[in-house]
Amino acid sequence: MSAAAAAPDPGVRCGRRLPGPSRRVRLRRSLSVRCAEARQCTDALIGIALHATATAASGAEHGGTHGARRAHGDVAAPRHTDIPERVPGTARGRLRVLPFLTARRAPTVAAPVRALKRLPLIVAAALLTPAAALAVAELVVTDADRLAVYREFRTAFDAHRYSDALPLATKLVELTEEQYGASDRALVNPLCNLGTTQYRLGDYKHAEDSYVRSVKIAADTGGNGDRLLLRPLHGLGATYYATRQFEDANVTLQRALDLSRNLDGLLNPGQLTILGPLIGSLVSLERHSEADREFQYAVRVAESAWGSTDPRVVRPVDRYAHWLEHMGRYPSARAQYARALTVGEGAGTRAARLVIEPLLGIARTYRLEATNGNEEEGAQYADPFAQSGFGMTSERSPRGLNPDGEKALLLALQTIDRMRPVDHQVRGKTLMELGDWYLCADQTDKSLARYREAWKELEQAGSTAPLDEPRQLAYRAPASSVTRSPLAERTNAEEHSVEATFTVTRDGHVTNVTTNSSDASTGQQRLVLVAVKRARYAPRLLNGEPAETQGVTLMEKLLTKKPRQS
Repeated sequence: MSAAAAAPDPGVRCGRRLPGPSRRVRLRRSLSVRCAEARQCTDALIGIALHATATAASGAEHGGTHGARRAHGDVAAPRHTDIPERVPGTARGRLRVLPFLTARRAPTVAAPVRALKRLPLIVAAALLTPAAALAVAELVVTDADRLAVYREFRTAFDAHRYSDALPLATKLVELTEEQYGASDRALVNPLCNLGTTQYRLGDYKHAEDSYVRSVKIAADTGGNGDRLLLRPLHGLGATYYATRQFEDANVTLQRALDLSRNLDGLLNPGQLTILGPLIGSLVSLERHSEADREFQYAVRVAESAWGSTDPRVVRPVDRYAHWLEHMGRYPSARAQYARALTVGEGAGTRAARLVIEPLLGIARTYRLEATNGNEEEGAQYADPFAQSGFGMTSERSPRGLNPDGEKALLLALQTIDRMRPVDHQVRGKTLMELGDWYLCADQTDKSLARYREAWKELEQAGSTAPLDEPRQLAYRAPASSVTRSPLAERTNAEEHSVEATFTVTRDGHVTNVTTNSSDASTGQQRLVLVAVKRARYAPRLLNGEPAETQGVTLMEKLLTKKPRQS
């Protein structure tokens, strides 16, 4: 028994002055023992991270003894002092399951009030018969009750049985409320776990409610710099992102990112799962310079945490390469794909899978650069892929396609064919890229043959959805487009849109282009229509054969300077 529990009770001392055995003395002694046992709370429930790749961890909640005073005169919550606190980064503080986050309970004056509320039940249990006392005791929620429910919940959650985990998560919240109150700090993790379960089930509305409540309790009881805020902030921001509330997602995730960096350092790898939806929000808000900065920061964090040659670096580098490709910066994108290829080649047994995506990206940037032009024409860029020895030729096809792109695709196909078992999904995707290459090179027969092969591979994989609709292969947007205009980062620009409708033929050409809706000027509409007519699409496949598609649409956003106010 702890020192706090062993201290004599004043009431018992008074009772000992009574001559002979007394019912009053026995009652007070029983009450003192029960209060001491009530102080021995483990409160070891842990919060589940929204994404399993996060690595942050810290200890279970334990505080001082019942009635003890903290540094600033606040009354600490009841906790068992003999249980050591888990420290972040130690073997005692880690689990092999999903990472968790708890924190020391903040000083509060509500704990003695809750203890007093439970006293009538304890007194009643002492006065009643043993059977009746046991029935009353069962009405009091204990940490053991909550821990048993949590273990059931965690078993279902870890098995991805989220429908089974949901009622258990709800029950855990209810038990915690009954034991500690509706605004106690002990509710932060159970609410966060409930929100994560609802998020996994796609119930974003209720997930948002759970996360908001968790954030409020953590901030009210521990302040805005409390570690316990990290998980619910991340979950709330990801929920906003999933429901396309991009501005709210950006604000919330930026708050979580700042907290992560303040607590664990500027380059801690735990922030990578926060950076993902944050970057997605910035891209959706068309805040391109901020998105580019965060992409680079993610790569820097990964390299700092694991080293520049670690296979875990491939994912953030690949994401950054895709972003550069999306922005039309094809040489820079190709340089990042080549970087990922180099890391993947040194990954040992995992090399085969890690090199496929970079090879496809290298080929795609060659194709897009030839058909769409290069947004980095004003700068001098060395081609690291060509210099690596894979392809040294500078000859071009009649359409300006670099043969290194085709070689990269064929190499990826050979790598896939050596894998056992063969991944039909990946092989189908690679055949689609090869068909795209031949179509843009005006080799229609070779292209359609590759598309047919791709359709068969995807059918074996279980879904031909990637070939069910036309796919844009080449499109050079007008200079006033938001993706190309220098006004994109300025505040003195106003946005207009043009929606074009057209037909994609079975060989990928565009015909019957018309304007469906627009608030742009006639001149701007004409520029968009010309750009759409020059576009090239991969045709959709119907039962494995190319088919014409009518009613295809394209939305183009254009920027113009705001008129001067007189």
